Amino acid sequence: MQIFEFPSRADYSNILQRPTLEFEEIEQKVRPILLEVKNRGDEALRKFALEFDNILIDNFKVSSIEVSMAVESLDAELKAAIDQAFDNIYKFHSAQKIEENKVETMPGVVCWRKSVGIEKVGIYIPGGSAPLFSTVLMLGIPAMIAQCSKVVLCSPSNNPAIYYAAQKCGITEIYRVGGAQAIAAMAFGTETVPKVYKIFGPGNQYVTSAKQLVSQYGIAIDMPAGPSEVAVLADKRSNPAFIASDLLSQAEHGPDSQVLLVSTDRAIIDATNEEIIRQLEVLPRREVATLALQNSKAILVKDIDESIFILNEYAAEHLILAIESPEIVAEKIINAGSIFLGDYTPESCGDYASGTNHTLPTNGFARAYSGVSVDSFVKKITFQQISKEGILNIGPIVEKMAEAEQLQAHKNAVTLRLNS
Repeated sequence: MQIFEFPSRADYSNILQRPTLEFEEIEQKVRPILLEVKNRGDEALRKFALEFDNILIDNFKVSSIEVSMAVESLDAELKAAIDQAFDNIYKFHSAQKIEENKVETMPGVVCWRKSVGIEKVGIYIPGGSAPLFSTVLMLGIPAMIAQCSKVVLCSPSNNPAIYYAAQKCGITEIYRVGGAQAIAAMAFGTETVPKVYKIFGPGNQYVTSAKQLVSQYGIAIDMPAGPSEVAVLADKRSNPAFIASDLLSQAEHGPDSQVLLVSTDRAIIDATNEEIIRQLEVLPRREVATLALQNSKAILVKDIDESIFILNEYAAEHLILAIESPEIVAEKIINAGSIFLGDYTPESCGDYASGTNHTLPTNGFARAYSGVSVDSFVKKITFQQISKEGILNIGPIVEKMAEAEQLQAHKNAVTLRLNS
């Protein structure tokens, strides 16, 4: 990691830059894929499966028999771990569903709001070397709690754990489609893959670009996303081995991931760097992590207040406060996707099983976006009911305002009722 000692605030914008993504270049490659799937449906999906994955696929839908056979082959201990993670995530997310009260804003005028599950949602799970079955839980569980009518899952992977997690979440519509073409299939619909109204899930830069592009066609997406990232705040009493393990747990996600260490103690930074070298040697994904570390930085600051300023500027996807009294500092953090307090709260637990959602805003979007929750899978519909007494009370107010905006029909809709 590159080390910066006591930088000035004027330098922060350069130091805290994320790895550059060539969005325009990627869009030029992704847009034709979207249009071909939109116009040619399954035929285009077969073409891209052969072109990108060297796979000849006739039927994209994964049958219930395939799912059952895969689930039967799954290790019993892994099943038990997934079961416990499911219970924890379900418990945390079910508490997010709150019944809202009716409010009488003035006599005879009653307003309220109701959460309604989005009818059709799509979940994308990448393939590749890391089968993210945990993300099936993170997206399938809130969709289940929100009572979405149709949940479509697309993934190029046939990993049994993905199918088991989907089964736990009640997802039966699974399609073996990957990449930008999977996003296009869910956005536009094909002969086989149903069209959905909102798309969730991580992916590489092509998948991310595809999600952003289909949003231009009126398809909602969970959030803008980029490579995974973590920031760790450490003081002189922090454990360098713990810190190194947390940094590497994000670095192994991909070569464009970024990790950031902020500390008030130079000795901790040096000791952490030594631990990173030691732990890196035995990681199966050390080549990926090594590339990610080239994007990563350690910043030495004069005090905790300066570190808080830096961390709010950075707006990390994951923020670990490996310091004394982390609760006090946590109260001063206003920009972060998810915060992990203390020495024994590794980010890995949030990724898998503590209960919080791991689908979080990256690339600085934590300044304005929240992570995925049950709210992400519902829309809020407002209601109002006005009685005869209510129209007498509110009517003259609306008449006056409508007349001032020169909207006579608005005024008439009230006046007719008042005169009746």
